[in-house]
Amino acid sequence: MNRDNTHAAILSKRKSEHLQIVTNEDVVHSGGTLLNDIRLYHQALPELSINELYTQVEFFGKILQVPFMITGMTGGADFAGQLNRGLAEVAEKHGIAMGVGSQRIMIRHPEMAKDFQVRDKIPNGVLLGNIGAVQLQEYTPDVIKALVDIIEADGICVHLNAAQEIMQEEGHRNFNKLLDKIDKLNSYLDGKVLVKETGAGMSIETLKQLKSIGITIIDVAGAGGTSWTKVEALRAQNQNLKKLGMAFADWGVPTAFSIISAKKIMGDGVKLIGSGGITSGLDAARAIAAGADIAGFARPALLAYMSNGSEGVSSLINSFTEELKAAMLLTGSKDITALKKASRAYKSELKDLLENHGWFEGEQLGN
Repeated sequence: MNRDNTHAAILSKRKSEHLQIVTNEDVVHSGGTLLNDIRLYHQALPELSINELYTQVEFFGKILQVPFMITGMTGGADFAGQLNRGLAEVAEKHGIAMGVGSQRIMIRHPEMAKDFQVRDKIPNGVLLGNIGAVQLQEYTPDVIKALVDIIEADGICVHLNAAQEIMQEEGHRNFNKLLDKIDKLNSYLDGKVLVKETGAGMSIETLKQLKSIGITIIDVAGAGGTSWTKVEALRAQNQNLKKLGMAFADWGVPTAFSIISAKKIMGDGVKLIGSGGITSGLDAARAIAAGADIAGFARPALLAYMSNGSEGVSSLINSFTEELKAAMLLTGSKDITALKKASRAYKSELKDLLENHGWFEGEQLGN
């Protein structure tokens, strides 16, 4: 086996291990998303019919029928192609967005592009590519643009995963000048860059950095869902790395606080995806009430696919949609804009965090 083939095999093995661990092990962040600390008030007289609720939102110049996105999961695993095609079919059927996993493997192994080329399965929907921010240290914007073009994507997600990387024996340790690299790529791609975390959330400081370079599309990917530091701890053979990963198993900024922070810092100009521990349509409703435009999720879709293929994922989206609509009706919200203004209270830890930053405004924190 030549050097390039060895590289592909190692990367594929790592990605497959990730999926196996996420599917079979307890990898959920024990601190929670804090979405449950958002209490939406029941409206006994909603004066609405559930059939007139408007769930559509604009995203990358297209209209999503429901404000959901299946976020990127894998790039290079043994069955990545099958998974991506199945998810793309479901995304097209339900009119939701989809992101593929990391396309890093395509740069050195163009033959792997077929696993990401699913535009024929989602001809009308929003399809996004994916690359790690650390890869921008190595590859120029034209190389990244080629990844977008090859899969006919609408844009690309640049994922931030410093916490995960330092838990990997083969991971990166240098995160210098990433903001500048993201800035250059965003300009090169005319703003079609979505910057996302990978389950550790975004702090106020990070959000200010991204705002300073004109990033307008963000996925906070907050803490409370899959803990990738815990995944790496379970995967590690090195005992020191295993111990390190478990020490930081619950590291990160909770999803609810990340969303509210993003809306406060970035303002109305941001297109905001709230992901990280979204496990129901009610979670999605709370994320949107907190300020998100779209709710994103990965692990629930993966588990549904592993259990019952595309039909399982389709059933999941149906359930999420019904739950979202129920939350909209019961808060008197005729559309997504109204849901963002729904009457609510913040309690417990989330309330404390908001008060610590001078952001708590009584019963409702307006968006």
